[in-house]
Amino acid sequence: MKTAPRMLSAVSAIALALTPAVGGGIALTLGSVSAAEAAVARAISVRGNQRVANGTVADLIGFRAGANYSAADIDDAVKKLFATGLFSDVDVSVSGGTLVVVVSELSIVNQVIFRGNRKQKDDRLRGVVRLAPRGTFDQATLDADVEAIRGAYGAIGRNDVSVYPEVVDLGDNRVNVVFQIDEGGRTKITQINIIGNNAFSDRRLQGVISTKKSNPLSWLTRSDIYDDQRLAADEEQLRRFYFNRGYADFRILSSSGDIDPNTGNVVVTIEVDEGERYKFGMVDIDSTVSGVGSEELRSTVSTRDGAIYSAEDVEDTLIAMSERLATEGFPFAEVTPVGNRNFETRTIDVSYVIDQGQRAFVERIEIMGNARTRDYVIRREFDLAEGDAFNQTLLRRAQRRLERLDYFERVDITTRPGSAPDRVIIVVNAVDKSTGEFGIGAGYTTAGAGSSGGVSVEASVVERNFLGRGQTIRISAGGGVDNRTYNISFTEPYFLGYRLALTGAAYRKTKDYTGYDLASTGGSISFGLPITHDLSANIGYKFQQDEYSNVTGSISDVYGVDVTEGGTWTESAVFYGLTYNTVDSPQDPHEGLYLRFGQEFAGVGGDARHVKSTVSGAYYKTLSDEADLVGMLKFGAGNITGIGQDVRSIDHFQLGAKHIRGFATNGIGPTDAAGDHVGGKTYFNATAEAQFPLPAFPRDLGLKGSVFADAATLYGHDDTTNAMNTAMEWRASAGIGLIWDSPFAPLRFDYAWPLMKEPTDKVQNFNFSISTAF
Repeated sequence: MKTAPRMLSAVSAIALALTPAVGGGIALTLGSVSAAEAAVARAISVRGNQRVANGTVADLIGFRAGANYSAADIDDAVKKLFATGLFSDVDVSVSGGTLVVVVSELSIVNQVIFRGNRKQKDDRLRGVVRLAPRGTFDQATLDADVEAIRGAYGAIGRNDVSVYPEVVDLGDNRVNVVFQIDEGGRTKITQINIIGNNAFSDRRLQGVISTKKSNPLSWLTRSDIYDDQRLAADEEQLRRFYFNRGYADFRILSSSGDIDPNTGNVVVTIEVDEGERYKFGMVDIDSTVSGVGSEELRSTVSTRDGAIYSAEDVEDTLIAMSERLATEGFPFAEVTPVGNRNFETRTIDVSYVIDQGQRAFVERIEIMGNARTRDYVIRREFDLAEGDAFNQTLLRRAQRRLERLDYFERVDITTRPGSAPDRVIIVVNAVDKSTGEFGIGAGYTTAGAGSSGGVSVEASVVERNFLGRGQTIRISAGGGVDNRTYNISFTEPYFLGYRLALTGAAYRKTKDYTGYDLASTGGSISFGLPITHDLSANIGYKFQQDEYSNVTGSISDVYGVDVTEGGTWTESAVFYGLTYNTVDSPQDPHEGLYLRFGQEFAGVGGDARHVKSTVSGAYYKTLSDEADLVGMLKFGAGNITGIGQDVRSIDHFQLGAKHIRGFATNGIGPTDAAGDHVGGKTYFNATAEAQFPLPAFPRDLGLKGSVFADAATLYGHDDTTNAMNTAMEWRASAGIGLIWDSPFAPLRFDYAWPLMKEPTDKVQNFNFSISTAF
């Protein structure tokens, strides 16, 4: 086969010009000239073509009648033939006065066939290969497709896959391409070695990274599959972990995944240099921007003298300062933290230097990697849009928002120069992950006064990124011996394009009481509005209608209304709430404070007249980084008071396992003459808990233990005639728990022993809940 340069050497002294031929064909005249002169060929002959017509070849070359052609023109013409992708070879020669063009056409692919593949479906493999039916065939593409198939199997942990390509000639220049695949065994990560760590054990650091050793449940999680991108993300997780715990000099010296030639499995090795641990020294603000004083920005500083150095605290300060400067009319102001290490005292003095910054604008935001989530769901988490002033700090905030959505495996935000020196292109790479959950909650209640006991179960299906639109839909159903519940809710987090969450909910509940049955149907609509990064508010309206059946006589349970068979009771109420949340992770909290206050006013029409107030909070603190020991303190309180009338028994508070473990739902508090618990007007509850990894099990299994102590009281009732034991009596329990970060999602088992209880209380020692991702 002759390459283009060799063909040019054969015709370097020939120039061509088209002239009309007798009979309307294409003819060329050829003149004998020196290498520097043009020549005219008498004719052109195209040979070897089967599908491409002679005239098409001449058109592709671009010859025109009466024109003279140099060697450079012929060079361009031959390159054009190769560029079409129709030919595997082109040979140009001169025979007498005729220019002969001999071509070899590429074969056409009839079918692409996969054999031996069980772990990868045909559709998946067709998506990674480039050869396709009705396309052209060439050896280079075939070789590339073999490597693409190997890569697809490597992504599911089968690196020892073998691919044998076969080309079957069907005649008429058509071929079938057959990929014979020997999938081999699954390649596992059997060992993770971390070298150079002294402050934290291998076990603790292995809990930080997402790459895991193989265990009996790895076939579900696939976390034991080696992946270069996952390892790179794990490097960043280790950096964050160390930087936020005072190790400002931490470095990753190397990381690799090596295949053991004896077993074919992977050994991951990460070598680190921890460096020294630092505290914050002097913290200063140095502003060079006219009109911006240092003291007025002091309230935005999250770093404090003497505290353990934390890169996250520095980043929080940068974001807060940048937002303050932007609101005060300095959108291009740049905040740069400058650290000065003192190696003797192991402190870092931090100075936040503020200057005017370079004027730059966002040219566009490019989004990739999101196969499911819509682009606008990602874009709306940015406080920047095309044409806005570029601010690097606001990019960090957008990345944190996207990560907190928990829609993505990873989120990477980078920048590159735009079309002008003052233009910047933002590139977002967000890789989707599963956002569906299936939840089951269950408990067992022992028999007691007014109750036969039994099992209660609740199941729910939740999709947090419905159709990739960032919406949440939840459907649940549950019940026990004498009750049933059905719920559905839908949340649009950006109502009308604003950062305003709209939630609509509907429910149906039935319960059998002593002397009557009650069916409640209702719904609500609410709006949630973020006030600051950590503080949010909500306001809404709800309506409920209760229907009574199987009534024995009149029901004193409804004050002011004599409800008989078929009677109804309606509640129309408005409510609002405030939430403050600095908890670092909703799935695995280690640090932060959660506070919630809410009130409900019933009486906007309907029969009910009351005000209900609740407050709750939780505080998380890492007690030992090395042991990954996390402490938690939780509290709650509530009160309901009638407005001009008494409160129905069923509108009183009822406590359950989420308030105090060891007792059944509605298992404590005031009771009526029949011994049934009728709820209370006021409650208080508190919990102290410690969570820790179980030392006897591999960290990769995700098992944690807990010890806890709960206390609660429920008292007061408006029916002082029929209700008994309405005094304030404290209950207490203690227990142990097992928390499993299963392949499905967190699962928890608790067993509690009541330490303080009343004779009428209903005990429920065991409780568990499951939240399963699908």
